[in-house]
Amino acid sequence: MTRHVWLLLHRYAGLAMAVFLLVVGLTGSVLVFVDELEAIVSPQLFPPVRSGTPLDAATLAERAEALAPQALADSVYFGHPGTVLVWMSARTSLETNKPFDLTFNQLFLDPITGLELGRRQTGSGLPRGWGDALPFIYRLHYNLSLELVGMWVLGITAVVWTFDNFIGFYLTLPTARRKPTSSILLVRPTQSTPSTRNYWQRWKPAWWVRWRVSNFRTNFDLHRAGGLWLWLALLVFAWSAVYMNLHDQVYAPVTRLVFDYPKQYWELPTLPEAQKRPAISWQELKTKLNPAMQLQAQQHGFAVVRPVSLGMDRERGLFLYTVHSNLDFQDKRGRTVLVIDATTGDLKELILPSGQHSGVTVTNWLATLHEANVFGLPYRIFVCLLGLCIVMLSVTGVYIWLKKRRGRRVSRSHVYAETAAAKGDHA
Repeated sequence: MTRHVWLLLHRYAGLAMAVFLLVVGLTGSVLVFVDELEAIVSPQLFPPVRSGTPLDAATLAERAEALAPQALADSVYFGHPGTVLVWMSARTSLETNKPFDLTFNQLFLDPITGLELGRRQTGSGLPRGWGDALPFIYRLHYNLSLELVGMWVLGITAVVWTFDNFIGFYLTLPTARRKPTSSILLVRPTQSTPSTRNYWQRWKPAWWVRWRVSNFRTNFDLHRAGGLWLWLALLVFAWSAVYMNLHDQVYAPVTRLVFDYPKQYWELPTLPEAQKRPAISWQELKTKLNPAMQLQAQQHGFAVVRPVSLGMDRERGLFLYTVHSNLDFQDKRGRTVLVIDATTGDLKELILPSGQHSGVTVTNWLATLHEANVFGLPYRIFVCLLGLCIVMLSVTGVYIWLKKRRGRRVSRSHVYAETAAAKGDHA
């Protein structure tokens, strides 16, 4: 295809993505510091870390269900410092055989004492107060607060964004010049030809921004140079967004063409009916988790650092016990997972974050880089600024299109005027 065709694809792909990239760029910049912001907005739910030995996840799940008898604990999450987040779902009433009406889906517990810190309802719709603001921002970033529809929209946007990164890079390259027909044989093959030196000299301006020029030229330079300097980071975030939104449909098939990437537990078939009451209770699970994890650690040569979460996939009848191990490269949380059958208590799978399957290692790096969960504060600041740069690239792209569109309209109007004048002269 000609350069003009690629330019049109880049232009209209950018216009189609502009609003969505604007949203995810702004919300992503905020979510980099979500823990710190939650502590400011909802200090009662996210208190400072204090000394003491945390209760185990199964005990905290039991405490949550005792505090809210009409609800079931779906997962216990230690990822926020100073608090434990328990995700809850409605229990089915034995009298009516219908789920109870719950006014919350998150219950917060003190990790040391197990005492309740508060409750919160998150879900679709606009936030009802400052306490709902950050969960709403997260939903906007993840699925535009539109559930499955939003995931598809952002997933398709991420696929287009991935391809458009390569198109944008190509368009920054200088156009080829015709080689002179005369004296070309006089150049020694071992020397760099003038055309080669000229090529790099002609590409060099694409990497810089000129400020003492017109507004259009400055915006054009910001758009082009910004895309070049941040190209690799933009590609990582675009492709990792495909993983987060269209894993089964796009990411997994492509990754399996290149890497060893086994089926993930959520790709397993679902049960005919969700397991509301597993055969293994929280108390029974408590006696199995740590011994099972320690046995796997000995067999596979890793060390457990701290627990991250314990959850139940009721649709597949699985318990998922996640810890941070020395195989994890994340600053927070972790991806070392035991998958346990909720009926028999047997180990179904051990998922290691690195060194087990190349595709899993690459995927975890993509997710970790996307979540700004590695390399400490400097990288978090970089990701925050990257989100703002994504906004800048979207805004400057639309500005360039509007200016060129206006210029084309003015040019056409002049042509029409000249044509009409010429016809008048001949009349």
